[in-house]
Amino acid sequence: MNIGEAAKRVALPVKTVRYYAEIGLVSPNGRNSSGYREYDEASVRKLKFVARSRAFGFGIPACRELLSLYEDHSRESADVKRIASERIAELDEKLHEMKLLRDELAHLAESCAGNSRPDCPIIDGLASS
Repeated sequence: MNIGEAAKRVALPVKTVRYYAEIGLVSPNGRNSSGYREYDEASVRKLKFVARSRAFGFGIPACRELLSLYEDHSRESADVKRIASERIAELDEKLHEMKLLRDELAHLAESCAGNSRPDCPIIDGLASS
């Protein structure tokens, strides 16, 4: 199938599929007589795998490593779990940071009278370091 059809099947923009091919993440299985990229079912499955990995927030290097493990049937699940655990730790840290920001903003919003006067603790809080 051509790149457009492959992209549609995995719900990715053609530009993204082309980028993945350019960086050697998921390559087409060849080119047709006109020189267009051709994707087979195995390539589409890899694209779907990468798309799902990206949805979980894995960066390109982690996707490359996960894809390598996906293709390696003699892999150790401990290697996969390590990558997932590292991502969970990153997400936990971001959640913690987001909660702190949320709490601080909520405090600023509660401090604001929200009336017609120009003084505003929210503006003051955003302006301070």
